[in-house]
Amino acid sequence: MVKRDSVLTRVVRIFETFEPDAPALRVTDIARRAGLHVATASRLIDELVGHGWLRRDPDRRIRVGVRLWELASRASPTLGLREAAMPFMEDLHAVVGHHTQLAVLEDREVLFVERLSAPGAVVNVTRVAGRLPLHASSSGLVLLAHAPADLQEQVLAGPLGPFRRTTLTDPARLRRFLADVRRDGYAYCAGFIDEETTGIAVPLRGRGGDVVAALSVIVPNDDSARMQIPALRAAARGISRTLSQ
Repeated sequence: MVKRDSVLTRVVRIFETFEPDAPALRVTDIARRAGLHVATASRLIDELVGHGWLRRDPDRRIRVGVRLWELASRASPTLGLREAAMPFMEDLHAVVGHHTQLAVLEDREVLFVERLSAPGAVVNVTRVAGRLPLHASSSGLVLLAHAPADLQEQVLAGPLGPFRRTTLTDPARLRRFLADVRRDGYAYCAGFIDEETTGIAVPLRGRGGDVVAALSVIVPNDDSARMQIPALRAAARGISRTLSQ
């Protein structure tokens, strides 16, 4: 007998069809992406729209509803982290003038939970609720450097896909870089994702001194980039103090 997916599993598959580059989809696209019959997807979507978890636009495209965002935000495990970090992030952003970001470790990726930007800021591929591989960005490298040893070994075992030629794809080089991050207290990544930008990240520590998140800035890839490190570290100390209380 073929085991059928539960209704809950089908609903989860529907929600997982939405991505940053595809926030609104037609019912047929959702059905195809979720691997569901169109009639089944349509029925479940109608129910979810009725509960406010999904929303139907005037052009009949479907997107995640405000009700789901409300519930997720209210119960988010990152809520306390974001509240503690935001005052310091705003001060840091005023100094940096480009991008200031907050990220956490999620599975084998870095998940960005907050970001402050400015008009005319340098290119930045990250976005709130967006993910990147741990080895590809300054935030990910900080989190990886302080991750459990078994996770580090899993990532080092690959595959280590490149974003640019400067991305750390050699396990030996990556291992040395992680050791430098632990020694220096920050990750400095010039041109790792975009040749015109530099990402710099530092760890944020909670109670007991464990690293719980990464704070980063994305600035122009020029001689002034390293001048942002003292302000970044000062903000991290303030956030860590707040988190440890």
